[in-house]
Amino acid sequence: MDSNLKEYILMLADSGLILGQRLGEWCGHGPVLEQDIALTNIALDIIGEARNYYHYLAETEGKKEDDYPMFRDERSFRNLLLCELPNGHWGDTIMRQFMYDCYHYHLLEGLTGSKDKTLSAIAHKSIKEAAYHIAFSAEWVIRLGDGTDESHQKIQGSLDDLMPYFAEMFIPEPYETWCQDEGYGPSSGDIRSRAINKFQEVISEATLQMPREYHNQKGGKSGYHTENLGFILAELQYMQRAYPGQDW
Repeated sequence: MDSNLKEYILMLADSGLILGQRLGEWCGHGPVLEQDIALTNIALDIIGEARNYYHYLAETEGKKEDDYPMFRDERSFRNLLLCELPNGHWGDTIMRQFMYDCYHYHLLEGLTGSKDKTLSAIAHKSIKEAAYHIAFSAEWVIRLGDGTDESHQKIQGSLDDLMPYFAEMFIPEPYETWCQDEGYGPSSGDIRSRAINKFQEVISEATLQMPREYHNQKGGKSGYHTENLGFILAELQYMQRAYPGQDW
């Protein structure tokens, strides 16, 4: 497998894994039982997708699936910075999820046409789940934005705080450009135009205002992360690192 394709698959897998870990932190702490279960189910969906990518790499390289999520250090992870940010309050989590869903759904839509049959098959399966995810998060953005004065103020603050992390999803790293040129992945430009159209449509319906000034943050897809990832990995990897080589 070409190193560019491997980096691309790790980016897909790591983003789902880390966001799934974050969403899992809401288990037992959601505002109501129904939403608690909904977020947990979304976490299971995207971690399941991540496992499919890791399993594909493991088969190709003769390794175990756990080698990728459990035995790499921070700089080896290629997840989006957005995915590792703390949950914050409910509005913060919903806005982060909606931003990711706008990207993720349209990424999978394009990935169904990959010349790599395994990636195409994973995308065909996962896009059905992603369609529910984006419907869920979009509905909540609208409910909070067009709700009470307090909910509107809080979700507007979430949009303002998270907007700097939105653009990273659409700024291709060299390995992404290579995969696009070789037919393994969709064009970042196509994903961006479709995702932003959906994003702006929902933001407008939610009566929210797009921030005018912010500085784009990037680096996660090339291994440069916030301090938050280290804490996630310390918790995620503890068992496997404390007892290496164990079978589960």
